[in-house]
Amino acid sequence: MMSNKTLDLFNDKSDSSKSTLKGKRKSRTKNSREKYTAKDIEVLEGLDPVRKRPGMYIGGTDHRALHHLFSEVLDNAMDEVISGYAKTINITLQKDGSVTVSDDGRGIPVDPHPKFKKKSALEIIFTTLHSGGKFSGDSYITSGGLHGVGISVVNALSEKCEVEVVRDGKVWSMAFSRGNVKSKLKSKKSTKTRKGTTVKFKPDQEIFGDHCFSASIIWNLIRNKAYLFKGVKIRWHCDKEILLSNKNKQIPQSDTLFFPEGLSDYLQDCLGEDNGSPRSLFLGDVELANSQGRVEWAIAWDFEQDPSIRSFCNTIATPQGGTHEAGIRTALLKGIRSYGDLVSNKRAQQITAEDILSGAVVILSLFIKNPEFQGQTKERLTSSNASKIVEGSIRDHFDHWLSADPSSSNFLLDQLIEVSDERLRKKKDKEVSRKKASKRLRLPGKLADCTEESALGTELFIVEGDSAGGSAKQARNRKTQAVLPLRGKILNVVSATKDKLVANQELNDLIQALGCGAGDSYDDKGLRYEKIIIMTDADVDGAHIASLLMTFFYSEMPKLIKNGHLYIAQPPLYRMAQGAKIVYAMNDSHRDQVLKNELRGESKVEISRFKGLGEMPSEQLKETTMDPEGRVLLKVSIKSSQEKNTAKRVEELMGKKPELRLNFIQENATFVKSETLDI
Repeated sequence: MMSNKTLDLFNDKSDSSKSTLKGKRKSRTKNSREKYTAKDIEVLEGLDPVRKRPGMYIGGTDHRALHHLFSEVLDNAMDEVISGYAKTINITLQKDGSVTVSDDGRGIPVDPHPKFKKKSALEIIFTTLHSGGKFSGDSYITSGGLHGVGISVVNALSEKCEVEVVRDGKVWSMAFSRGNVKSKLKSKKSTKTRKGTTVKFKPDQEIFGDHCFSASIIWNLIRNKAYLFKGVKIRWHCDKEILLSNKNKQIPQSDTLFFPEGLSDYLQDCLGEDNGSPRSLFLGDVELANSQGRVEWAIAWDFEQDPSIRSFCNTIATPQGGTHEAGIRTALLKGIRSYGDLVSNKRAQQITAEDILSGAVVILSLFIKNPEFQGQTKERLTSSNASKIVEGSIRDHFDHWLSADPSSSNFLLDQLIEVSDERLRKKKDKEVSRKKASKRLRLPGKLADCTEESALGTELFIVEGDSAGGSAKQARNRKTQAVLPLRGKILNVVSATKDKLVANQELNDLIQALGCGAGDSYDDKGLRYEKIIIMTDADVDGAHIASLLMTFFYSEMPKLIKNGHLYIAQPPLYRMAQGAKIVYAMNDSHRDQVLKNELRGESKVEISRFKGLGEMPSEQLKETTMDPEGRVLLKVSIKSSQEKNTAKRVEELMGKKPELRLNFIQENATFVKSETLDI
C-alpha cells in the first residue's frame, strides 16, 4: 500500500546528502576506465546466452515463464499432429517436478548432420540455437515453433532433459543437463510399429527458484490444444501427490482428451449451461488455397455472458491478439453494416467493432505457413497477411449466415444498435461531466486524461518529457490516473517576472489541466484530481525539476499543498535480479543494502540502472511507481511551526539573489560526501 511518509518542504533539518530527491550515484574513476581491455569482453558460446539472459528467450524466470518451457515442448508435438504425422500425445506430470511429453510422430532425426558430421541431428537440435526443421517449410506446412530456439532453450534451462526417439525399428536415447550432453546418443532394438519422440525435463531451480509446474495450468493448456485440433487425442496423467498438495479437485489424475467437434465443443464449454437467454451461434471453417492452411471460428452472441475473444495461430495462444484478430473484427463490422444497408437500417452504420464484440464470445483459430509472432513468447501474431486471410475467409460466410435467418439477424442487429446507443450516450454524458468539472477550460492536448468523472480517487502524474509520458500512459490505470508530460525544466516562478509566468506555455498547460486556477483565483473545489503527483527521474536532474514544480505550487497554489493534494513519486534507480527474485533499489546506498541483506548467495545478481522513466518498461513503472498497491509516495507538507523558515528558505534557494544561494552552499558543503556526488 502507499507509504505514509511525509516530505517537509525545504525543512531546515533535512540532510541534503540523504534526500531521496537527490538521487546520487558513484562516479567512475579515470583509472577504472583505463583498465578496460579485451579481456573484459565476455563471449558466450553454445547455450550460455540462454542461461545468462533467460528473459530474452522466455520472457523472465517467473511462474509464467516456467510454463512457457512446457508450451515449447508441447507445441513441437502438436506440430507433428497438425502436419498429419501423429495422432496421439501423452502428458505425464511427475511428483519430482518433471514433465514428460511424447507423441507418435516421425521422431526427431538421429543421423549425422551434414554440416556437423560428428554430431547427430538430435544433438544439434537440443544444443544449438536456431536449429530445426521448420525454417524451409518443407518438413512442416504449418507449425508453431518457427524460431528454432524452443527445445534448445528448454534444454538450457533444465536441470535434466532426457529424449527418446523411436524410428526405423530402433530406440535412440540421449540425456542432457543445463544444456550440456550428459550421456551420448545410444540405441537399442524396437518393434517396427512404434514411432515418435518422448521428452522428459525438469526445470532448473537455479533459474526458476521455488516455482514449480501447476497441474491446473498444464491441464487447461492441453485441453485447449485438444479443442483446437479435433483429430488429436491427448492422454493425461498426473501424480496423485501433486493433485493433493495443490488441492486441484477439478483436475483428474488420468484422462483422455478428444473433441471431435473442435471449436464447437470449445465454445459450448466457454458458454456453460444454457441460461435461457437468446444465443446466436456463428460457426465455420475454411481451407486455404494450395493447402496453405485453414481458418476456423466459433462465435456466440449472448449478452448475458461476459464478452471474450480467444485467438490462436497454429494452436499457439495469442492472448495479446494481433493481425488475425484485426481480420475478424473487420469482417464482422463490414458484414453487420452491409446487412444494415440491406434491411434499410441506417443506424447500423454507427456500430463499431467494439460494439459487435461487447456481447460476443469469440474463438478464432488460424493455421498458416511461417507465422510471425512478437517475441519468443509468441503472445501476439504480427503476420501482415493474416488480417486479409481471416477477413476474406469469414466475410462471405458471415454475409450468408446473416441472410439465411433474417429473424435472428434482425434481432442481433437491434441488440447491437442498443449497445451502440448506450455507448454514445455514456460518451456524451462523460463529455458534459468533464466540461463541468473543468469549468469548460480548454484542456491541453498533451494531457492524457482519466475517464473517472469525479475528482475523488483520481490522480494526475506530472512527468518530464514525452518519452516518460509515453511509458506512464501505458502503465497507468486509465480510469483514475491522468498523465501530463512537461518539456524539461519549468520556469523558476520565484525569480521570474509576472509577464514571463503568464507567457510560459508549460505552466499554462499545468494550470489548465488542474482546473482550479492559480494565485488569488485559486479554488480548491475546482481541482480536477484528488492527488497531484510529481514523477521525475531518480537522479539529480529529476530532483531539480521536482524542486521547481514544488516551488511553483508553493508560490502559486499554496492551498493545494496545505490541503494535502501534492505528492512526490519514488521511482527506483536500480533493478536487481537473482534467479526468480527481483528487488528494486531507490539509490546507491539502498542498492548496497539490498545486496548485503537480501540477495546473498552464490547465484549471480543482475543489476540494471534505469536511465530514466522513459527507458523503464511500462510494466515495471506500473509495479514500482504508479500502482497504489506497491508504490511509495512522499506527501509534500509544510508544518505550521516551519512556515516562516520555509518562506525564508524558498527565497534563499529560488529567489533573485544568487549570493544567498552561495551562502547556503558554503554553510552546508561539509554535509556532502564526495563519493555521493553525481558528476
